[in-house]
Amino acid sequence: MKIVVIDDDKNQRENLGGFLQDIGHKVHICDSGDNCIKFIEQEYVDLIITDFRMPGMSGLDILRKTKEINPDISVIIVTAFGTVEDAVKAMKLGAADYITKPIDLDEMEIKINKLKEHRQLIQENLVLKEHLRQSHDFSEIIYKSKAMDEVLNLVARVSSSDTSVFIHGESGTGKEMIAAAIHEASPRKNHPFIAVNCAAIPDTLFESELFGHEKGAFTGANERKKGRFEIASNGTIFLDEVADIPINFQVKLLRVLNSGEFQRLGSSQNLKTNARIISATNKNLKEMAAHGEFRSDLYYRLNVVPITIPPLRDRKEDISLLAHYFIKKHAKKNKRHVKKISSEALDMLARYEFPGNVRELENILERAMILSRDDILRPADFPIDDLRNQSVNLDNTLTEQVEELEMKLIRTALAQTDYIQTKAAEILGLTERGLRYKMQKYKIK
Repeated sequence: MKIVVIDDDKNQRENLGGFLQDIGHKVHICDSGDNCIKFIEQEYVDLIITDFRMPGMSGLDILRKTKEINPDISVIIVTAFGTVEDAVKAMKLGAADYITKPIDLDEMEIKINKLKEHRQLIQENLVLKEHLRQSHDFSEIIYKSKAMDEVLNLVARVSSSDTSVFIHGESGTGKEMIAAAIHEASPRKNHPFIAVNCAAIPDTLFESELFGHEKGAFTGANERKKGRFEIASNGTIFLDEVADIPINFQVKLLRVLNSGEFQRLGSSQNLKTNARIISATNKNLKEMAAHGEFRSDLYYRLNVVPITIPPLRDRKEDISLLAHYFIKKHAKKNKRHVKKISSEALDMLARYEFPGNVRELENILERAMILSRDDILRPADFPIDDLRNQSVNLDNTLTEQVEELEMKLIRTALAQTDYIQTKAAEILGLTERGLRYKMQKYKIK
């Protein structure tokens, strides 16, 4: 623990300070309450042990001021002139304990160890609550396609390491679910999985949210707050929509990746985290880095092991399995009697492009179940023009429509492979030279 000892008697403070250092604590010695308060306003402290009667600030004054700065700091008051009235007053103000002189060092060690255990229990409970709030149901990773089989195979291989993982995929493909699966399959699974939606945090609050802040660091900061990196220590932090991190904050994130060090907003104290970082985006981060919209050094530190989740339109064989799973899930949730989906409705779903991917499929099925009067979902239960009206477009010639489809397939393959042309060509069944020819033809950069 980090302990501050306050006593106006030099021998008393040095003897107690030396004993605490010998049993493994970090100790800072102060000769007055004023010096102590200045110190704890700048530095993190676990415990203050203070004399009761001193010139200037008394032990009770120090206790009151400490609780105003940070109520989490424990305070033990030591006195040579103890009365029951003083002890009761100190405990009412929030003192952790009240000890009379001469100090029994063995008793002091026992009291400090109990305090340490209590603080650790409180911290573990906070982490547990955050962990439970972020819990995931991995039974929702439903698939039979080869594309998803490759994704899950890669998940299994990277889980045991601590390296940074970068997940790319369109909105609704299940990036957070894959990140959580990596965490749950890792040695870190009993520690927190903290998900952060970077797109939802205002630019001015990024540092406070991720690194935490001290009391008074800015208007409205009424108490010390731990950031997501501190809470995620020993576990995993998932930075979703990482492309939305402000450019001026990216250098600070790079420092955490390189050294594990960061500072709370309003503090000069270096804190350490060993949280594993998994990031995700639906944007082309490599292209953003090339255009100066994202730091290239940060991109390469995040993109150590890339995982690309294919969109639902490229794994249509998963639709039937997913549909039956979601029907079972929402029948129970919404108290509906729907048991299955007709083959005609499944065919209709298979023809749809699903721009919103798996999330959109689930929403479509839940809505259809609520509107259905039968125990079988039929095409009429899906009130969506895009699903039911798959009419042929005759405004363009066959050649124009084929070229449009070809462009779409090439762009999708390039995005899936992080613009590695050899891999994209392999997916499309083309030679690399053939792919380059078509990219030039359609002006695809």
